[in-house]
Amino acid sequence: MTSLLVTDFTHGISAIDAQFHRPQRAAIHLIAENGKMALVDTGTTFSIPGVLSVLEEKNLATENVEYVILTHIHLDHAGGASECMRRFPNAKLVVHPRGARHMADPAKLIAGAIAVYGEAEFKRVYGDIHAIDDKRIIEAPDESRINLNGRPLLFIDTPGHARHHNCIYDEQSNAFFTGDTFGVSYRELDVNGMEFVFPTTTPVQFDPDAAHASLNRIMHFKPEYAFLTHYSRIGNLAHHVECMHNLIDAHVEIARNADINSRTSNTDRFNAISTALESLLLQRLNTHGCQMPQKAIVSLLSADIRLNTMGLEHWLRHSD
Repeated sequence: MTSLLVTDFTHGISAIDAQFHRPQRAAIHLIAENGKMALVDTGTTFSIPGVLSVLEEKNLATENVEYVILTHIHLDHAGGASECMRRFPNAKLVVHPRGARHMADPAKLIAGAIAVYGEAEFKRVYGDIHAIDDKRIIEAPDESRINLNGRPLLFIDTPGHARHHNCIYDEQSNAFFTGDTFGVSYRELDVNGMEFVFPTTTPVQFDPDAAHASLNRIMHFKPEYAFLTHYSRIGNLAHHVECMHNLIDAHVEIARNADINSRTSNTDRFNAISTALESLLLQRLNTHGCQMPQKAIVSLLSADIRLNTMGLEHWLRHSD
């Protein structure tokens, strides 16, 4: 079981499949340093049994999980946080200051998700989410650090996808854990070792100017790798950051054009954005050399396209 759940990298870093909707859609990253551990992002409540099975296979004790780190508090990243705190008795939760209060009192976070998904679907996808004792929460403002058994981890404030987003720099591996700031990259789309990366503009806090600035700030460190929550390690960052800048601008242009041409109908605008995003990604994947059938690509990316469309619509409504 765990051989399907975990991918091991160098420097004590592993990606554990969060089993969110489908295999290799969301990763929980484990950082192990001489027996002590940190987890970066948590998936959902239903992801945590898989984490426990990986720790057991690696002979790592749950009481040695020192930190549970959230890049941000969207529930595919943070929905399993309270279950982690229940299962890992010595862990502290590390989160952006803007997100901390929602971990101590998740009522608004839960209500917002239920409003989108409905209560039954919310329960099915995310399970139970509980309040976390604020004494176990560490707020991580910009340029703060934590120490994992002598291994420093640096937090930088990286808005653009969300205003409560941190990226975490690990000097030992010269890598960033980027949550959603460096976009989405599914392993099925790799071609001869080159990844395909595209932005995520959902759900309600997309800010293109901030997204560009956050990417530039990450690259200032000259990292070798980025560990994305969706899905895990990518290299070739100098190439990918240029693609991300270009695609952020392309997403904005698509949204603005659809807004101009579809002002009389929200449905028309949604469909126009969605159709244009699909065409954009298919064209870029063709240039990338992806040989996957078009129907399979659309199936793989349909949820991301829908969510990106929703995020761009929200940005249009609030960007004037």
